[in-house]
Amino acid sequence: MAVKFYQSENQVPLEMHKVRVVQKLNLLPVEERLRAIQEAGNNTFLLQNRDIYMDMITDSGVNAMSDMQVAAMSVADDSYAGSETWNRAKAAVKTVFGVDNVLPAHQGRAAENILAEAFVKPGKVALMNFHFTTTKAHITRLGGEVVELVDKKGLIPQSDDPFKGDFNLDNLRQAIDEYTPERVAFVRVEAGTNLIGGQPVSLENMLAVTDICHQKGVVSVLDASLLQDNVYFMKTREAQCKYMDTKEIYHLLASRFDIIYFSARKLGFSRGGFILSSDPKWTNMMMEFVPLFEGFLTYGGMEVRSIEAAAQGLIESLDMEYISQGPEFIAYLVKELDDYGVPVIKPAGGLGAHLNCSEFVPNMPHNQYPAAAVGAALYIASGVRGMERGTVSEQREPDGTERYAELELQRLAMPRRVFTLSQVKYCADRVKWVWDNRQIIGGLQWTSEPKVLRFFFGRMKEIGHWQEDLVAKFREDFGDSL
Repeated sequence: MAVKFYQSENQVPLEMHKVRVVQKLNLLPVEERLRAIQEAGNNTFLLQNRDIYMDMITDSGVNAMSDMQVAAMSVADDSYAGSETWNRAKAAVKTVFGVDNVLPAHQGRAAENILAEAFVKPGKVALMNFHFTTTKAHITRLGGEVVELVDKKGLIPQSDDPFKGDFNLDNLRQAIDEYTPERVAFVRVEAGTNLIGGQPVSLENMLAVTDICHQKGVVSVLDASLLQDNVYFMKTREAQCKYMDTKEIYHLLASRFDIIYFSARKLGFSRGGFILSSDPKWTNMMMEFVPLFEGFLTYGGMEVRSIEAAAQGLIESLDMEYISQGPEFIAYLVKELDDYGVPVIKPAGGLGAHLNCSEFVPNMPHNQYPAAAVGAALYIASGVRGMERGTVSEQREPDGTERYAELELQRLAMPRRVFTLSQVKYCADRVKWVWDNRQIIGGLQWTSEPKVLRFFFGRMKEIGHWQEDLVAKFREDFGDSL
């Protein structure tokens, strides 16, 4: 329940924690930020941490751990096999999800690799509300195809719909029938659709998806990496969930989906990944791939202290005060930006605030990469590092042509319990400045383009000299301020 302030003008999200350890940040002068982004090939992934003021590239593995998580790390059992640490992790999964069958992996994309190895063959299709970059890469690498079936409401940048990540159920039924159940590797629900603004999926829709899968004899999979955000939205936006305990929701989902996997860098605020099922036949199908790709079955490539921290983090993910801080801070930033007139995905979702870059630079063609250009401009203006979630994050078609993104987004992730409200307001202020000077922003072109997951380590350069012009305008407006 939100805490109301007596003076309404003071109303802000109220942190239910105190900060005991701090880490010094750097805010470089604007000229040095220009140098840094150009040396990084206009790829925010290639920036050095020493050159960043607010790191909003992701919430994966960079959330603040609780004191209980740090304490748990001190009792880790580093046995190669039969580790008590793994027993405690299994017990935490049992508490949170109510299932006994669990496999470890070193992170979420490693779990995706195991899932793909077990179920994807050439000619198979994976049906999902929306793809994630690494998920799609693992499936296509093995000769499979990804088919997206998100409801059309999910691609509307601004609306009042509370669950824009929902499947179009009619299209799902039709797709299974057209491809035939034998060709469907699995149906995957991403709880908190990353590439369309962190938009949640309703409990009603998730359960309907599992019903369809069971009726038609296909495997249902839940990517639960962003599930704690999704559960928050279920509790606050979905009538049937209002009086359900968080554990009740977790248990219900685990009882209905055949397979659940997640990154503990997100769900659990630590490191690592997990694959689980209420039916051992599914984990038994995947078990052989864990020693092959990850490590033994009681650590799976994870460092044991991280397993202890993840186990404690899972237990804490049942606490609404624990899981509310991210969505509430994101909603605050989205409201600030919306009040400024900045085009941002609405309603606020999980993971972060998402700038609608197609409206920032409406005349820029897709092949000049609007979202990446806006991200570079924002870094120059602020020292804030976001992540491109547009065409650069797609992969080219087999014939080499570009697959243009449905939405050109710049994601400003909100690591949990990391930033203060003054920093969030600074971010909003600098985004507003970039918006007011958007006519300066020009496009980018490739200088080095990897074939797979190019957004991680590809390099680009500005078209023309618009970045130097942006620095000159910054100095004109801000004087000698950083």
